[in-house]
Amino acid sequence: MLGEKLTALKKELIEYANFVQSMFDKSIKGLRKKDEVSLQDIINKDEPRANKEEIQLDKLCTVLIAQYEPRASDLRTVLMILKINNDLERMADHVINITESSLFLIARPSMGMLDDVVKMSDLTSKMLQNSVDSFISKDVEKAKLVCRTDRQVNELRDRIVEKLVSLMSVDSHNIERALHLMRITSNLERISDLTTNICEDVIFMVEGQVIKHHHGQEEQENK
Repeated sequence: MLGEKLTALKKELIEYANFVQSMFDKSIKGLRKKDEVSLQDIINKDEPRANKEEIQLDKLCTVLIAQYEPRASDLRTVLMILKINNDLERMADHVINITESSLFLIARPSMGMLDDVVKMSDLTSKMLQNSVDSFISKDVEKAKLVCRTDRQVNELRDRIVEKLVSLMSVDSHNIERALHLMRITSNLERISDLTTNICEDVIFMVEGQVIKHHHGQEEQENK
């Protein structure tokens, strides 16, 4: 019975992750296509649904713990689902930030830079998918791939910010739009960090290896 409940819980998590990813992908597509209707739909419809699903999943985890008192690996699985659920809700919040800035930008002349932002978003979207897949399948190699990809996202963010700073210094009329583009890249980077957190926990769950501080050291060494 507990095994069936855990399977159902994982299914709920996958559905929630897929929904958050659809929000994320829709926000970037709305920016690219200047689709105000889709962007408003994320704020008015998708965010309330994301919040509702996060609460429901949290409740299911709590009830499962209370009723079945899972132990050892089963308990660790439920606790990880709780944590991933929280991370997904935070990702949805970052998507809303991206959406709000996208609505601002599509109403104004383009500054360019969109190709770099889309490339960064494509990497982040793949990281989100792989992070959940790595948890479900306990795939350590896929989890480590996500951690490595995080560096590429950070490098893209730094490159975009550097270009935006240059544009702002050349023309003060660029400042407000540049700040919104920076906000988008910052939220993309935070979503990337959250997917990395999930994968670091997967590696610990499967191998008992803590890589959080090692990851931080490598980041410093590469700067």
